[in-house]
Amino acid sequence: MKFDKVIGQEEAKERLRQLVDEQRIPHALMFTGPEGCGKMALALAFASFLLGERWDGRSLLASPAAVTNAEAMLAQWQHPDLHFSYPVIKSKGAGSDSKITSEDFAKEWRQLLARGPYFSLEQWMTYMNADNQQASIFEAESDRLMRKLNLKASLGGNKVSLIWLPERMNLTSANKLLKLLEEPPSKTFFLLVCERPELLLETIRSRVQVFAVTRIDEDAITQALVERQGIAEEDARRIARIANGDWMKALEEIDADNENKEFFAIFVTLMRKAYSKDVKALKAWSQTVSDFGREKQKRLIAYMMQMVRENFMYNFHNPQLNYMTQEEENFAQHFAPFINERNVMLFQHRLQLMMRDIGQNANGKLQFFNFALETTIYIRK
Repeated sequence: MKFDKVIGQEEAKERLRQLVDEQRIPHALMFTGPEGCGKMALALAFASFLLGERWDGRSLLASPAAVTNAEAMLAQWQHPDLHFSYPVIKSKGAGSDSKITSEDFAKEWRQLLARGPYFSLEQWMTYMNADNQQASIFEAESDRLMRKLNLKASLGGNKVSLIWLPERMNLTSANKLLKLLEEPPSKTFFLLVCERPELLLETIRSRVQVFAVTRIDEDAITQALVERQGIAEEDARRIARIANGDWMKALEEIDADNENKEFFAIFVTLMRKAYSKDVKALKAWSQTVSDFGREKQKRLIAYMMQMVRENFMYNFHNPQLNYMTQEEENFAQHFAPFINERNVMLFQHRLQLMMRDIGQNANGKLQFFNFALETTIYIRK
């Protein structure tokens, strides 16, 4: 994948180019930054370069034939020296001793990559038909990497291990990865793409060089929306501002049936029924959202946290502080006064606790019903 497919991030590309020019590419590089900023896109492009794809006419392979061959394989994500690791689920009916690895979902992974380098865990879960399961990187994955990376490169060049969301490794897998990082095989580069580095083992974090990626520039998102999505420039600028540096969010905004529209309706229903203290309706509300899978429940909680924040900030009457769609802003005009300094932290703290508990497999129906009842109190403060 070429770097011109990466939206914006010119400064990040320049830093990577400098590592190459100064011949000080670290054996382990961890890409971090806000969701939707293009960490994975940068890692995919850099992995392609390390395996021989040309970047501004330059390749790490000497033979033109080898370059052409490498680029052809990378175009299909079929290069034998590129090893992907990513969170997967245990197939239905799989026993507790089943050795699940990324290779079990290689077909679905390539289908996802074929759509482009920008995607979310939620989209990946859909490709795996995950239902209510949670995705992890299991012990067998690190065993697979050890076997693969200790072999000689199939094409005689570098080997690249690209690990997406390493924070989802279980403890055994993480400890085995640590051993690989401490004693890296010859001519092997590790590229980690991490959303929450604080969840990684400290010993792993200490053995990688962090490559921080910032939000995408608003002008770059605007340009990409115009050129890649055919959006009128004025609309593209509005979407880019709402996206706040997140290309995934920008794409959601142009999707007429995006999930946030569903979440908005759910949020509005909750607040209206809580204000009127309609317990029967709140119970029905909690039943509806508890039927979502756990990953979708967590996305809903994150959306409600965002809406609480946006409505609180709306009270300051400074448009530069808000990032809402027109529909959300129309609702905020009347609802925002009900989110104030007396209850905003109560809402946020309670939602954070619920996010934690849902992530730890707490009973969703009970969690959401309790929150709905507490909202009847918070909203009147």
